[in-house]
Amino acid sequence: MKNRFIVLIDFSPHSEQLLRFAHDWSTRADAELLTFHHTMALLPLMTPYETKAALIERANYKAWEQLRTFTETVLPGASAIQHLVSEKNLVVALRDLLEKPFNHLIFLGIKGTGLLKKIFIGSQAVKVINGIDNLIAAMPQHAPCCAPEAIHVAVQKTYPLDLIELNKIISLNGDVGSKIIFFSVVTPEDDGAATERYLKELTQLYSDMKEAAYELYVGDNAWRDLKKIIKGKQNEFIVVQRGSRMFLDQVARKFLINDLVYEGRTPLIVMP
Repeated sequence: MKNRFIVLIDFSPHSEQLLRFAHDWSTRADAELLTFHHTMALLPLMTPYETKAALIERANYKAWEQLRTFTETVLPGASAIQHLVSEKNLVVALRDLLEKPFNHLIFLGIKGTGLLKKIFIGSQAVKVINGIDNLIAAMPQHAPCCAPEAIHVAVQKTYPLDLIELNKIISLNGDVGSKIIFFSVVTPEDDGAATERYLKELTQLYSDMKEAAYELYVGDNAWRDLKKIIKGKQNEFIVVQRGSRMFLDQVARKFLINDLVYEGRTPLIVMP
């Protein structure tokens, strides 16, 4: 099955880096590239259906032209890039696209403007992450481009990893990213021994595919130690599963988004 990368473009300054990042990755993964813009057509109340349809069509055409021009400006000389705009609900439009027979990866930008947006990743991004059962690459502003040297995979013993989705990430990365590091943060209510056994099992399972290792963070300084490790390195990804505690728990999520993704400028891959 072919690979296809869908890049959500809102024409903000952050969109340029997001598009470059996705394009660079697409060349490594031999993936088709589709840029997508969600059109917001301003329609007066009580607009007749025919008039509404004409206004939406005009707005979509202008947005498509802008999207094409934007892509050609950011990636001069790049070919075979498709462009799509839609006024549909964003999640609905993406679900329609995901029905096509491709291995999909969705790219979206996350901006650090305001504390609440930092904690909750931004309203549109959250809607996509919660509404789409697909791999999503969430890119913080100013993330270094592009090939990761290693990926850090958040692990929770009580919520086993979806190994099929993890294997997709590894496959899409190709030969890049020679190391995979499984890590867990253990709280007092966790079974630390069982968690470490699970980390060892995963490390052994993937040792024939990549250089594999694991890290276990325990005690009062667990979060601080993890932050020091992640921020001390460059060109690494963090992988987290959507239903895991690392993503759902407010304390863990705040730390993940604020300290690792924003401050560390570390790309976040969200598995469904």
